[in-house]
Amino acid sequence: MGKLVFVALAAFASLVAVESVICNKCTVSLFGFCLNGSNVTCNANTSVCFTGKATFPSITSFGGFTNQGCLDVPTGCNTTTNGTLLGVTYQTTLTCCSTDRCNPVTITSDAPATKMAFSAAAGVAILASVWGSML
Repeated sequence: MGKLVFVALAAFASLVAVESVICNKCTVSLFGFCLNGSNVTCNANTSVCFTGKATFPSITSFGGFTNQGCLDVPTGCNTTTNGTLLGVTYQTTLTCCSTDRCNPVTITSDAPATKMAFSAAAGVAILASVWGSML
């Protein structure tokens, strides 16, 4: 009887592990290129993969920021919200999916150039904020 319970628990545990989704993970991404991409196995079978993107509509030449990974509570998936930061309007979009590696990531090995582009974009955002407050 004890062996039967053990086998049943082992089978259940393997099913739970099978249902966990594997997502692409990126905590720092600029202009659509990830600076530190990897894969991550989500903790629960209710988790989904997500891609979050923040853009600044008034700064059309700047592609924005993205981050990716697992989302344990898929509340707010497939939504877009607006806000302001230092007087500059931004828009955040959160998209979710539920199959392995369904949130594609672009990885770059050109990190120094991307970091310089980020510095330039941050400078533009600050200047836009200062300019907007002067008007």
